[in-house]
Order: sequence, then C-alpha cells, then structure tokens
Amino acid sequence: MLTKDDTVLVLIDIQGKLAQIVDRSESVIGNIVRVVKGAKVLELPILWMEQYPKGLGPTVQEIADEVGGTPIEKITFSAYDTEEFVQQLEATGRKKVLLAGIETHICVYQTAAHLLAKGYEVEVLADCTSSRTKANHEVGMKKMLQLGAQITSVEMALFEMQVVAKGEAFKEISKIVK
Repeated sequence: MLTKDDTVLVLIDIQGKLAQIVDRSESVIGNIVRVVKGAKVLELPILWMEQYPKGLGPTVQEIADEVGGTPIEKITFSAYDTEEFVQQLEATGRKKVLLAGIETHICVYQTAAHLLAKGYEVEVLADCTSSRTKANHEVGMKKMLQLGAQITSVEMALFEMQVVAKGEAFKEISKIVK
C-alpha cells in the first residue's frame, strides 16, 4: 500500500500538442491536476519531467501552474536514464513511486521498467496516463503489470495515503476528487 511518508509522485512528459491529442486528453490532464493538488495536501515530493521541451513544447499550463518549480529536462525515454532525475529521486529517500504521464507505452513504460529493476515499488495512475491510441495505452499498462507494477487511480491513491476519513487533509482531498 502507498503511504504518504514513503511515496513520491513522478510526472512524465505531459507536454505541448502531444498532451492535447492523446486518447482521453481532457480527462487525463484534469486527473493529473487533481493528483498534483492531492499530493501537495499530503506533502509528497513531486518530480516533474519534460521530454525535449524545445521540440515537444512545455508542460500543459494548468499542470505546470499547479506543480510550480522547474521540470527536469530529458532526452531519454526512461526518466531513470537521466542523471538529474536519479539524483532527485534518491534525495527523496522514498521507494514507492506513483507514476503519471504520457505516453503510456513509451516513456511511462520504460521509466516504470527501470524503477522496478532498481528496487522501487511502482504504482501507475491508470486515469493519469495515456497514449495517442487506446491500444498502445492498453499494451503499455499490460506490460507494466507483467513487470510487477501496480495499477491505481487518483481517488484510490489519495485516500489510500490519507488513511483516515477525518481532519483537514481529508476534507481537502474529498473536495479535490469530487
């Protein structure tokens, strides 16, 4: 199970025109905004990746505004092949990775594969990942499951880490997921 003390949220390449044309684009972007808001309530570290932003463009504005800070630029498909990402991930001291982004069958899949091989527990947010085609998204999800990743959703993950149905954080998360 995810806990707020050992989980890090990793956002992969939700950028430019590609983010606008993936399957279920509007829903995926909205769900990523929700998970970022919830992660902030739970005080999770958030690592934010951009794949070659000069070519693909910047992160979708509503996500960038919510995350704040500066993304880690990469040219590798797997975030784990980018040294700055590995350094920042290790600096969190956390071994559970909550993964969101695009495209499921390329950058999300390769990042998950490397994280699992390096001993991290990976939970993929099914409602926060997509590919240009539904078929490629489904193949990516199946391959990550075969490698040992777990599948979750925004609401499931946030309430799993919240644990109890009381307090200010619970009230804030309840508003976010509705």
